[in-house]
Amino acid sequence: MIVTNEINLRTQGDGDIIDITSKVQKHVADSGINNGIATVFVAHSTVGITTIEFEPGLVADLQKLWERLVPKNIPYDHDARWGDGNGYAHVRASLLGASLVIPFTDRKLALGTWQQIIMVDFDNRPRNRTVIVQVMGE
Repeated sequence: MIVTNEINLRTQGDGDIIDITSKVQKHVADSGINNGIATVFVAHSTVGITTIEFEPGLVADLQKLWERLVPKNIPYDHDARWGDGNGYAHVRASLLGASLVIPFTDRKLALGTWQQIIMVDFDNRPRNRTVIVQVMGE
């Protein structure tokens, strides 16, 4: 069986990191599927998905990491072509990735004790975002 749902969020952009663990867990619990996998996918080219220990220090460390790896203040060909100033956001999202697959048992995500699912919006302005959660199993 496959059940597909959406999580709709308003973000602040600029590296906004949002913990979506409880929302994904609710979709798994409500799916009627006991065991399987949940695929979490962001349908945007300037957003990424991963897991971290969602605490202020690590959130700050992750945001600083992106500035070191993919700085905002260098030229991007995307910006030269489109003029929207978010070339860095596209590169960052490409590195992080747009999806995550998490197994679950007895309708509970198999996450570690300190592991939460986060969505990172790298874009340069606030946006409405959609996360697709597809639950598959038996």
